[in-house]
Amino acid sequence: MDGDNQSENSQFLLLGISESPEQQQILFWMFLSMYLVTVLGNVLIILAISSDSHLHTPMYFFLANLSFTDLFFVTNTIPKMLVNFQSQNKAISYAGCLTQLYFLVSLVTLDNLILAVMAYDRYVAICCPLHYVTAMSPGLCVLLLSLCWGLSVLYGLLLTLLMTRVTFCGPQEIHYLFCDTYILLRLACSNTHIIHTVLIATGCFIFLTPLGFMTTSYVRIVRTILQMPSASKNTNLLYLCLPLHTYSMKDSVATVMYAVVTPMMNPFIYSLRNKDMHGALGRVLRRPFQRPK
Repeated sequence: MDGDNQSENSQFLLLGISESPEQQQILFWMFLSMYLVTVLGNVLIILAISSDSHLHTPMYFFLANLSFTDLFFVTNTIPKMLVNFQSQNKAISYAGCLTQLYFLVSLVTLDNLILAVMAYDRYVAICCPLHYVTAMSPGLCVLLLSLCWGLSVLYGLLLTLLMTRVTFCGPQEIHYLFCDTYILLRLACSNTHIIHTVLIATGCFIFLTPLGFMTTSYVRIVRTILQMPSASKNTNLLYLCLPLHTYSMKDSVATVMYAVVTPMMNPFIYSLRNKDMHGALGRVLRRPFQRPK
């Protein structure tokens, strides 16, 4: 494929991870059920937080944005997977593939950054409770979220623009479920040294920095809790149900697990043993069955 014409004439074939019709049917129903659970769980969390004024706090503000990110994340990949499982035509256009790649990279980055901000929020709430209201003001929360979105958009745009400089040749067959950076680079016949270097350098900063920040925050939280009287520990331990997520773009299995399982599990993890969330979810679910006064 010539670089000037590939955006107009090329397409990729997403062949999936199995060519067996029986296995494809199993994968179809498995991914469909996981997608529906993910959508339902995250939509309920967004509705519960937006409709309950008691949940209009920094913690739930970031949680609602995490749910929105997860919802957008799975919608970027799973619907196309489901179509491919049921269709003989598994083609995706060059532009469509890069678009999917852009949102995949941007949303994975955003997910990690929001988790880091949530860890900081819990650190301030538990370790510096007297300064929490001023330290996590609405203006600062909006600023932190804006920075997360800005960095995510720029990082996704950077990698996508670099991918447009890559020339592909030979059969454009992707033995995978969606367009992923390293999967696409295996099909390249041009020099990919620059993009590999950028991937390693920016990947270490974008993903390892939030991971280190989260680890540091939770270590300090645990240290603070251990120094508290036992009556206070029981309350604050409820906030330690926040998972530390890592993302490895070299590991295909880990990528699929991150793209599907993590967004599905987050609603259950963050509402676990959370009385405020249980109450808000209950009111949202009961609302359609209540008679108007």
